Amino acid sequence: MMAEMLIELRACDPAANRFRAWRLEAGQDLFGAWTAEVRFGRIGRPGRALLRAFATERELRAFVAARLRRRASAPARIGVAYRCITADAASGVLLAGVGIGMERHNLVVT
Repeated sequence: MMAEMLIELRACDPAANRFRAWRLEAGQDLFGAWTAEVRFGRIGRPGRALLRAFATERELRAFVAARLRRRASAPARIGVAYRCITADAASGVLLAGVGIGMERHNLVVT
């Protein structure tokens, strides 16, 4: 898969022993299908991976937005907020739309 969208988030709270990682890579494959791969779990562990395919870029963006809204609700669910570790320039709009901050030095040019 060609990574046209890359977002990596982390939620860390040492006092509560919470160390979570979430990474999304999305783009078009060689056959023109839009795909998204999401990897998540405890930092330092293999975690889980999900691969989804979409017919259109719009469906892909809706999927990504829904997953980011879920990550934005982390303070209420797990007690610690996710912060952006890495993101491409195009993902900044999606992150800002759900309230996840993106620091300039974390920008990846693709």
